Amino acid sequence: MIEFVTPPKLHSGEQLAIIAPSSGGAAEAPHILELGKERLESRFGIDVTVHPTARQSDSYLREHPKARAAAIHEVFKDSDIGAVMATIGGDDQLRVLDYLDPEILRSNPTRFFGLSDNTNLSLYLWNCGIVSYNGLSVLSDIATPGPFPEYTEQYLERALFEESLGELEASDYWFDMTEGWDQSKAKFSSAEPEYHENKGWRWAGAEDAVTGRLWGGCLAIVRWHLMSDRYLQDPERLDGAVLALETAETLPDADRVRWFLMAMGERGLLQRFDGVMVGRPATEAWFNRRDESDRKRFRQEQREAILSQVNRYNPNATVVLDVDFGHTNPGVAIPIGGKVTLEPGKRIVFK
Repeated sequence: MIEFVTPPKLHSGEQLAIIAPSSGGAAEAPHILELGKERLESRFGIDVTVHPTARQSDSYLREHPKARAAAIHEVFKDSDIGAVMATIGGDDQLRVLDYLDPEILRSNPTRFFGLSDNTNLSLYLWNCGIVSYNGLSVLSDIATPGPFPEYTEQYLERALFEESLGELEASDYWFDMTEGWDQSKAKFSSAEPEYHENKGWRWAGAEDAVTGRLWGGCLAIVRWHLMSDRYLQDPERLDGAVLALETAETLPDADRVRWFLMAMGERGLLQRFDGVMVGRPATEAWFNRRDESDRKRFRQEQREAILSQVNRYNPNATVVLDVDFGHTNPGVAIPIGGKVTLEPGKRIVFK
């Protein structure tokens, strides 16, 4: 049985490294990368270094998965680097995993932060027994339009400098990622997103408090791992875990979410989890705008799809929905591989 380790917290004098293990969004929008870098340095008083791969183009990164893996090895091994954050997600990080050396990662555990496609690396690190932080990337969550959300700042500070996130509280508001990058840094940082009142989490399923290690992340990437069947651990290791899922800005409809969970149930995997924690779904993106009635219906249909399959295959699981992680802002980076306690109707506490 692999023992899990939470990488050491960031210490004074250590750096945070920005890498691009997925796509080249930072090359497309260098001004957004600089905004994120400036916020990390000014808000947390840390030195931020940008790895050369983080400035490479989409085409280069797509053609060089081995170079992306080498960058991961390099920053993990660097004793001056205490944390690593991905620029943004993408759609092919699965190809990078074949070039990773688990012994390098196990020998140099480092706090890794990423969103979306970076779920690939989070699940790989889970297999290595290393806790990682899923839910924040530089371009999508640090370099947000408008002011840097205090909620994101509060929980990122804990994730960087403390042993655990402790008790989670719901944010007061949320917004979708609908601002394009085709504007100046000053205009982007002063933009006014469409804020929505956060009505809090929704509890369902069993009424028993459960504690387990988090496994999962972005639903699309978890699906890839189930489909490719190359990097899955022994199913027994999921017994008693808490499944974490959230959907991306591609906005999968409720049927696709339902079919995915049905397949997990038919495979005998959904039944192994004691709890399910679902991130608040994105309801629109800069390339896919919707009116409020469509967004409301989308959220409700997704909730119903998820609960229909959990109730069918694992009715004893404790479920919480609309948690503040995933493809909306503000958000928290949840510790994949770390322990969480779900107390129905009351609290979410990270150990």
